[in-house]
Amino acid sequence: MISTPRDVRDVYGRRYRIGEDARELTGHPRRWQLWAAWACMVAISPLQYSFGTAALGLESDRGWGTARTLWLLALFVACQALVAVPAAWAHRVRRLTPAQLVIAGGVLAVVGLVTLAHVHTYVVVLVGYSLLGGTGAGIVYAACITTSARWFPERRTATIGFVTGGFAVGAVPSIVLLAIVDEPIVYDLTAAVALLAVLAAGGLLKDPPRHWWPAELDAQAWAVDRKLNRSIPHNAPAVRQYRPGEALRTGALPLMWLLLAISAALSLFGIAFVVSYAVASGHAFGTAAVAAGMLAAVNGLGRSAAGSLSDRFGRRRVLAAVLMIEGFAHIGLVVANAGWAFVLCAMFAGLGGGAFYAIMANLVLEFFGENSLLQNQAILYSAKAVGGLLGIGVAASLVSVAGYRPLFLGAGLLGVLTALSVRLLKQPGRPALPARPQLGTPVTGE
Repeated sequence: MISTPRDVRDVYGRRYRIGEDARELTGHPRRWQLWAAWACMVAISPLQYSFGTAALGLESDRGWGTARTLWLLALFVACQALVAVPAAWAHRVRRLTPAQLVIAGGVLAVVGLVTLAHVHTYVVVLVGYSLLGGTGAGIVYAACITTSARWFPERRTATIGFVTGGFAVGAVPSIVLLAIVDEPIVYDLTAAVALLAVLAAGGLLKDPPRHWWPAELDAQAWAVDRKLNRSIPHNAPAVRQYRPGEALRTGALPLMWLLLAISAALSLFGIAFVVSYAVASGHAFGTAAVAAGMLAAVNGLGRSAAGSLSDRFGRRRVLAAVLMIEGFAHIGLVVANAGWAFVLCAMFAGLGGGAFYAIMANLVLEFFGENSLLQNQAILYSAKAVGGLLGIGVAASLVSVAGYRPLFLGAGLLGVLTALSVRLLKQPGRPALPARPQLGTPVTGE
């Protein structure tokens, strides 16, 4: 029997639906939703994060060349990011369930993996991998992070970081296998695993009621108690609810979009080129594969930790820090001569290149409120499409002209500049007091 829910509001006017246990709603503890979403993200991750390792074989065995091969990944990323808006619409307006979205997206992702493994016609691979596979990956990505975040509203940033981290960590086994086994076998194996995962784990996903809140946690106390909610001192809630048009007119969402586009371009640049750059720099292919594996692993594992740190020290402060790490790591790849140093820099590039996604997703909530959260987050995430086209496609065309070192150095400097620009992000509607002492005006006549 499902308990009767109660509607509760905190001092900021935010709504909470209290009284329904996750077991009553789904038959399982809410942690099942978290792990199911994570498993689906792990399953589709080889589509993006293993491509840089596979690219060397694709461009030589199929005669496509470096630029044409990497444009496949650029268009894949663009489709993955742009589908966030229609996926949010289908989820919110058409009432498609997370299970329906994930299973449909997972099947498209499997088509992308199989196409990449067995088709040698470039246009067919462009359609199968980049368009269909990218669309499928984007649908799975959007549904998984939205559903998991709704089940853990008190730990949104860490939850989003953990689930999106699976999108990177899951590629590590395929990166290792691609270094020692023929490519088609690896992609056939990953396609089979992906299909099983989205059918089994994806079928478990279910949305909680809107504004759902865990009954064991006092929502009104959580809104004001710093011991319960460690993010209170540094992360203020939205002043009011902003619709997408209103959020765009504040100037904060366009600036956030620009910062994400640049950050994503730098992150994807590292993912796409770290293997080929390592080989071109004289490192062994084994070193290049280890660098790619460490980049993917730390990219995924660091997201949840960065989310928790942003709760304690502030979103913008931690965001600036991880972007600074990403920038300096790209510069480090230019000066690293020893193999171990190259792997270490790739690891830090992965740390900085993944953590910003979860932090920015939660900044949207804290800047613009929850009523239009899906739409506002979808607008922000579309910046990854531009980042992919620039950081992978355009960069691939420039590599043949300028070489790797100038591009990695330029990416590093741009990353540092982006980190410094984070201070320009201001919460709409909340005035910022100047740092100088407020002298005021003497009061007389009392």
